[in-house]
This record gives sequence, structure tokens and C-alpha cells, in this order.
Amino acid sequence: MTDAGGTRDVRELLGLHTRGAKALVAAYVLTFLLVSLSSSPGPGAVWAELAAWLVVSAGAITLVRIAGDPLPFRPAVVLALAGPIALNLVLSVVPVPVDGLLQTWPLGAGTAILAYMCVRGRIALGWLGMAAMLGSCVLWAMRTGQGAGYGLGMSAINMAPLLMATFVAYTVRPSAKEIFALREQTVRRIAAEAADSAVLDERDRQLRRLDELARPLLDRIATGGDLDEDERIACRLLEAHLRDILRAPGLSGPVVAAAARAARGRGVEVVLLDDRAVDDAGGAPDRFLGTVAAELAAATDGAVTVRVLPPGRSTMATMLASSADLVRRTEFDHDGHPAGAEASLS
Repeated sequence: MTDAGGTRDVRELLGLHTRGAKALVAAYVLTFLLVSLSSSPGPGAVWAELAAWLVVSAGAITLVRIAGDPLPFRPAVVLALAGPIALNLVLSVVPVPVDGLLQTWPLGAGTAILAYMCVRGRIALGWLGMAAMLGSCVLWAMRTGQGAGYGLGMSAINMAPLLMATFVAYTVRPSAKEIFALREQTVRRIAAEAADSAVLDERDRQLRRLDELARPLLDRIATGGDLDEDERIACRLLEAHLRDILRAPGLSGPVVAAAARAARGRGVEVVLLDDRAVDDAGGAPDRFLGTVAAELAAATDGAVTVRVLPPGRSTMATMLASSADLVRRTEFDHDGHPAGAEASLS
């Protein structure tokens, strides 16, 4: 239940990545520290009690922190052994018979780890860990002369939580797959709606811009009267600007657009081509666009052709400026700096 992006992790449904889960683990660690110290049969047994506590505490922390679903196999094997190891450490120092079942606290601590292992997809290893704990109790009881039945009786009750965890695993995990699938569908739908909305917003923006630019002249043409020379020039300039927007969206910003309009008004032929959007991060676009605007502002005759090259080229753009007595070709690198220039007499 783990995809390439790591978004399908049952820990999310269980809340194992939340502050509440961390608080629960902290309570687990502190609780069993107190239990291990308070139930220790004597000063000589404290080392075994603390060692067992360290084992189950490390297991609980690992269970919450390790990502992946199902739980990765190697960490799962280690976690399955945490309960039996802690139990055998404590059984090696408890009195015979035990003063109280609280002295066998690793049974409960280990069962909690095994239960969460089942929910995280390692049911077989969880039950193997439980079998190891039951077997440890039976062997300890037989070795101490109390009989196998006593060892089984003191530990078998811990199978109930594991049975419940197994039931939850078999019911929640299939539902989790459906939940994750629905969530992914929702994310894709929202992304598609956002993209559609962005397209519509851009269309509306372009329509408003077109209305601002073209409506005055269209209203003038609709009157049916003859256009004077200034109005005809304005129509040609508007047509050229609209063509720039379509053919060179990356070069149609206000700085270059104003310079291109002024150059065309002086009789300069301006051709703008954009084979990719000028959207590089940093100041490269501003540098490049500033150079283009300066070239257009300086042109008094001839032609200026600017082309932004497709991705993958060694240069970002080229600019060809020709006048009555000179032809100059300039290339720009991907930082927006002129990378080379060639000039020749016309």
C-alpha cells in the first residue's frame, strides 16, 4: 500500500505521525519504566529490568518512526523479537513463583508492539512473536517446576489483543486502499479543476486586454467613416502587437511591447518570435528583455528580429538587427547575457 510517492502509508490513517502518537509512545515508555522499576524483585534484578525496558522502548519508537506499508521486513523481524527478548530478560530474574503478574510486564509491552505490527501489515510476524512469548513462558514454567499449564495460563490472555488487532488489520487495510484511491481521485480532480480555472482566468484576462486594446478602434471603424492616417497607423500597430502576443508571449511584456510599438512607429520592421516561454528563474529574463528593449529603442530604420530558441539549445535567444549600412547578429546565453555578436556591412 505504498506508492512511488510514499503517499499510501497506513500510518496516516492510524495517526502515527501526529503529536498524539508521539505523546502515546512517550506515555508507553514512561509507564513501563515505572512498572519495571516498581516490580523489580531486588537491586540485583534492576539491570535486567532496565535492559528489557530499553528493548521494548526502542521497539515502540521504531514502530512509529519507520515509514512504509507494509512495515519493512527487516525492522518487522526485529520488532517481533523485541517482546520475547524483553520477556526472557525479566523471566531470568523474577522469583518463583512470581509475586504478581505485574512482574511479567514485558508480556503486555510486547503485545502492544505486536498488535501495531499486525495493523501495519505484518500479521504473520506478529503471531510468530506472540508464539515466541508464549513458548518462553511455557519453557520458563517447566524449567522452574511450575508446569507448562501455568506458563500458558499466565500468557495466553495476551492473545486477545492480538486477535483484535488482526481483525482490525483485515478490515481496515482493505478500506485504507479505497480511502487512498478516493483521496488520489480527489487530488486529481481538484488539480484538473484548478488547471481549468486557470485557463478560464487567462482567457478572461486576454479578452479584457483585447477589449481594452481593440474596442476603441473597432468602435471607430463601426461608424463607417474613413480613417485618417494616424488611425490607420494605430490599426497597423495594434495588429502587430496582437501578433506579438500570439507568436511571442514571452516577449510581449510592457517594456518590450512599448519599445516595439515605438520602433514600428518610426518605420522599423519588428519581428518577435518565441519558441519557448521566457520563464527562467532569476534575473536572466529581465536582463535579456532589457537588452531587447534597448535595441528596439535605438533602432531608427531597417529591421529587428528577436527569437527565443527552443529548449535544449546552447543559447537562449538570438537578435538580428539590420539597418541601411550594418547587419548585427547577437546571441544570448541562458543567463540573459550577450554570448557573442557578429556584425557586417550591408
